[in-house]
Amino acid sequence: MPPNTTASTGQQPGKSGRRKGRKARLIVLVLVLSLIGGVAYGSYWSISTVRASFPQTKGTLTLKGLSGPVEVKRDNYGIPQIYASSDADLFMAQGYVQAQDRFYEMDVRRHMASGRLSEMFGKSQVDNDEFLRTLGWDRVAKQEYDTKLSATTKKYLQAYAEGVNSYLQGKDGEDISLEYAALGFTNDYKPQAWTPVDSISWLKAMAWDLRGNMQDEIDRALLTSRLGPKQIADLYPQYPYSRNKAIVQEGQYSELAGAFQQGGTSGSSGTNGTSGTNGTGGTSTGTASGSSGASGASGTASGTASGASGTAGLDSQLGGLTRVLDDLPPAVGVNGDGIGSNSWVVGGEHTISGKPLLANDPHLSPSLPSVWYQMGLHCRSVSSTCQYDVSGYTFAGMPGVIIGHNQDIAWGMTNSGVDVTDLYLEKITGDGYLYDGKVKPFETREETIKVAGGESKKIVVRETNNGPLLSDRDEELVKVGRKATVDTAAPDRGDGYGVALRWTALQPGTTMDAVFAMDKAKNWTDFRKAASQFEVPSQNLIYADNENHIGYTLPGKIPLREESDNGSIPAPGWDPEYRWTGYIPQDALPYEYDPERGYIVTANQAVIDPDKYPYTLTADWGYGARSQRITDLIQSKIKDGGKISTDDMRQMQLDNSSEVARLLVPTLLKIDPENKDVREAQKLLEGWDYTQDADSAAAAYFNAVWRNVLKLAFGNKLPKELRPKGQCLWVEPVNTTGPADEAEKVRECGQRDPDRAQPDGGDRWFEVVRKLMDQPDSEWWSTPKVGTRPAAHNRDQLFKRAMIDARWELTAKLGKDIDSWSWGRLHRLFLKNQTLGTAGPEFIRYALNRGPWELGGGEATVNATGWNAAGGYGVVWVPSMRMVVNLGDLDKSKWINLTGASGHAYSAHYVDQTDKWADGELLPWAFSDQAVEKSTSDKLVLKP
Repeated sequence: MPPNTTASTGQQPGKSGRRKGRKARLIVLVLVLSLIGGVAYGSYWSISTVRASFPQTKGTLTLKGLSGPVEVKRDNYGIPQIYASSDADLFMAQGYVQAQDRFYEMDVRRHMASGRLSEMFGKSQVDNDEFLRTLGWDRVAKQEYDTKLSATTKKYLQAYAEGVNSYLQGKDGEDISLEYAALGFTNDYKPQAWTPVDSISWLKAMAWDLRGNMQDEIDRALLTSRLGPKQIADLYPQYPYSRNKAIVQEGQYSELAGAFQQGGTSGSSGTNGTSGTNGTGGTSTGTASGSSGASGASGTASGTASGASGTAGLDSQLGGLTRVLDDLPPAVGVNGDGIGSNSWVVGGEHTISGKPLLANDPHLSPSLPSVWYQMGLHCRSVSSTCQYDVSGYTFAGMPGVIIGHNQDIAWGMTNSGVDVTDLYLEKITGDGYLYDGKVKPFETREETIKVAGGESKKIVVRETNNGPLLSDRDEELVKVGRKATVDTAAPDRGDGYGVALRWTALQPGTTMDAVFAMDKAKNWTDFRKAASQFEVPSQNLIYADNENHIGYTLPGKIPLREESDNGSIPAPGWDPEYRWTGYIPQDALPYEYDPERGYIVTANQAVIDPDKYPYTLTADWGYGARSQRITDLIQSKIKDGGKISTDDMRQMQLDNSSEVARLLVPTLLKIDPENKDVREAQKLLEGWDYTQDADSAAAAYFNAVWRNVLKLAFGNKLPKELRPKGQCLWVEPVNTTGPADEAEKVRECGQRDPDRAQPDGGDRWFEVVRKLMDQPDSEWWSTPKVGTRPAAHNRDQLFKRAMIDARWELTAKLGKDIDSWSWGRLHRLFLKNQTLGTAGPEFIRYALNRGPWELGGGEATVNATGWNAAGGYGVVWVPSMRMVVNLGDLDKSKWINLTGASGHAYSAHYVDQTDKWADGELLPWAFSDQAVEKSTSDKLVLKP
């Protein structure tokens, strides 16, 4: 089940042929499975077998444990709205219904989170399981359940698990999903009962994919094998605070920060006449550690590690860690520079309705089914015994609603990107590790990995005081630090330093409590209180309510570090100065409430200007291309008193404008290519408005030019550990960026998964190139002659070379006739089943996978259909859902999912939202009893 294995997928025809294709696909599936079934079992699979796992959505079912009847109303898209008279009944029914539609997905997720994939998929997953067992997510989840969560939350988790298990009762694998029937060819795996800890473990998996700057920390260390300090600094420029605004711009954070810096106490009384509603309500003392470090990574990137962190020479060692990370199944998405999310909220003074509008579209890896599951959870009468009336996006396998709205408030999330992970080099000696001049014993535990069709494997997990020793899980990692440059105070390296991980999610927390608290919050005070429990992963939370307030708050457990360590590079684990010193107080985290400008935008940009805030949040923000574009779109709408509608918010979500095209095209048009075919392609850029529509030939050519600019200027000069697999080059010697003699070059082949390679073309690279545009003779613009392609010694020569390379690349991919070119033909989305759709037999992949869809949008645009410029043009992350909440009339809110409600391959709701999603449409989002009843097509009654 390696999730990153390239697999062929059945290609669908255009929209007009998709319904016909679905019927034909079912016939083919039945024929093929009949044949194989006859060989394997002396029987055959029929259409009834394929449909056996489809859920019952009408009539009546008995659900033991309910205290009263529960109604499940589904609309034409199979989206369920649940009505109950007690909290326990509500969450029990949620478990039952999600299991009906998505249990196989839930089962895979819990096996991933607990390091038990080998139980389902055999020996191919043993290495992944070893790494996941070393992290120990399920152990931490159990500690959370036993020691951290409230009794009420435990009750809800238990009710949810009871609902899931009621669905499983009496069912064989083929009764649950087609995938289990397929697994039966090679495996006698039987689904096991669901537990409350299974739900909590999923939060850890989600946090892993949203963990922040760990990859940047690795990459900066890897870069030292080929680049010098100044060159690395060029590739990690300062965040452009003056051009791309931080999230928090108004409020009392400046005064608050001053109080912290002076070591005093402070409680905020609120802003803009809110009389304390947005106050932090607490006190904090002491000075801030590392108070100036949030502005970017260039300071640390440009210097060697203080103490003995040793950034140079970690090429093959940290490359081993990268390869382990590449092989792990993603929980919710690729973790890289370009990935992020959009959310923004506009206050009522700027909207047609006079009440706030709130938009959200998280950007995650495409998956089938989508990571999100739309659902409504409604108490027939909200009271102390039944407290919820909430609707939105849930995770199958976890009770509650993650993003959405209730009757009073709405909220959205984007990944904050704050630094909550650190890698530590560890001096291993005998049975222990060195810390503060003394040898300390490891904490150890033995783990047994059960393997389907094979013998179990036992491993020993070792932990230092910083965390689990990741280097025990990979031969490359055993050698970590062998070549590391360390100062004279460092301990002898012996056979090499180990690598340990410290991460906030490896400590028990209260995020599950926060989910339920947010779902029933009635106002800003409730919401902030709930958010304070949302420890991991740290998210940007935006807020709106029907009393016409808007807000933003940053929750999370965010570590404090000494000034010598801002978490941007691996640190020396033996030195106490590099230990975390605590966590930023919750009352001191940035927030904003009813800002005078009347809107708040979060799109993974910097949270707050470091000159106005005393704590270091991270050295690695997104660089603000999307956030500033959204801000510009809002400002253009509200200037001169203009008002924004729900559909305006939707149109903003679909904005395809390319900031980097706006930067580069004027210069590209000044280039005079001699070749007539290149000039023909160049003419596509004349008069282009920089929008990346799917049918745009100009967008196709520009993005090919951009990809080749990055490859020539940077990609060919990066170490092999950052370049894509299969790319073998004669590269420049270490510490040069200019061309070298052929005899001096060395042949190296890339080692990173193409979807995670560098330069990925995200908005960090926008900023790198922006700064170099004013340095036309920089060494970065030099590239050697290859074959008939000319060498370049300055910016314009390299641009000309990129235009030539792009022309012939697209000729090979799209044909010589540029009239046939389009961005969508390059930029395609394939939806793959998360397991058998990537590594199963070809006929199973054909049955489970869907696509392609030709998409507009692009990298670091608002419509962020991301692609990795180092790896190719295919879509690697997407707006995984889109929503616009209208606080003036909740029934006028809109939503869409990437796929559909069902995880069953031949259900009508498997991908029934995808065409509309691809076209930028949103579906009506019924919330009130009357609206839900009107939209209901199927009704199921669950009885005690």
